[in-house]
Amino acid sequence: MSERPLRIVHVIARLNVGGAALHVLQLAAEQRRRGHHVLVVAGTLAPGEESMEYLVEELDVPLRRLPALQRELSPPGDARAVRELIAIIRAERPDVLHTHTAKAGGTGRVAALLTRGARPDVVVHTYHGHVLRGYFGRGKETFYRTLERVLAHATDRLIAVSEEVCDDLVSLGVAPRSKFVVIPYGFDLSARTNGTEADRARIRADLGADETTFVVGWVGRLTAIKRPLDLVRVLAALVAEGTDARLCIVGDGPEREAVEALAASLGVADRLHVAGYRERLGEWYAAFDAFCLTSANEGTPVAAIEALAAGRPVVATRVGGTPAVVEEGLSGYLADEGDVATLAARLAGLAADPAVRARMAADGAARMHELYGEERMVDDIDALYRSLLAR
Repeated sequence: MSERPLRIVHVIARLNVGGAALHVLQLAAEQRRRGHHVLVVAGTLAPGEESMEYLVEELDVPLRRLPALQRELSPPGDARAVRELIAIIRAERPDVLHTHTAKAGGTGRVAALLTRGARPDVVVHTYHGHVLRGYFGRGKETFYRTLERVLAHATDRLIAVSEEVCDDLVSLGVAPRSKFVVIPYGFDLSARTNGTEADRARIRADLGADETTFVVGWVGRLTAIKRPLDLVRVLAALVAEGTDARLCIVGDGPEREAVEALAASLGVADRLHVAGYRERLGEWYAAFDAFCLTSANEGTPVAAIEALAAGRPVVATRVGGTPAVVEEGLSGYLADEGDVATLAARLAGLAADPAVRARMAADGAARMHELYGEERMVDDIDALYRSLLAR
């Protein structure tokens, strides 16, 4: 006899551009395809953030917008979000409440605790990364760590998207290792990396790059934690070494002005192209020769996964979950955070050796499709739900 469909509610703080929103929407879509009743509840974007809501219609995912659910701490707004989530839980009667990201994890799990008589059978929270170290001052960090420890007791299982994220959370005392399960991301990578040779030629022409030019790509939101100024320093170092390089940034954010100003001061403004936010990334990955990630922290670097799946070697900082994605010497290279010289040297080596790029491209693409495919991820989460419901 086949297993019964489940009623599942996903709660996420906001559907901004990034791995968490992409993960939730593709997970919800595949769960619906498998016959489950699924609702995604999402809050409000922060000022200046770009939305991934275009995928809601494209993937046919039911969405309930919750304006009171916002990123910033707001006792009145957070209390309102909890009340509205209680009403949604009472109306939906989910078997599983699955929360994602810090604010949604807090309000969603508090709402589950307060929903008398209609508490979901299973409450699960996914850490797509965390903000418990290096984001705030000591006082705020202490508050958020304490809150996460309390909420962990009200959660049936905690999911970490990488072993590194899990180890970090355990070391911070959020919960014992036995409370966690590691389920790596999984995506429809073919749909995200479907650029063509025609796309490559068109975009590179727009960049002023011919096939002898080494185009380094980056995709994401230009925020301080991504250290985008290091990208510009890497570009300047490459040019100083004699590499005919261009840097193409696909994204936008609060650090854009600083990025462009630094490029001008270092004399490489003519070699920097900031494309802004783009919905279709496959054509941009096709235009790159390599991908560079300079972040100070990453949960699981989705852009690096996509770049590797598209056959582009990645040179990245050795932070968070990045070493689980980029294999040193096989699909790319790793360097310490802030080590611009090593990042530039590794990229220069790739620029000079097309054969190594081709080998890394094949290795990275094969490994990403094997490890980060959508079917595997949904199977793992479904098995977790079933095991918790069977207790």
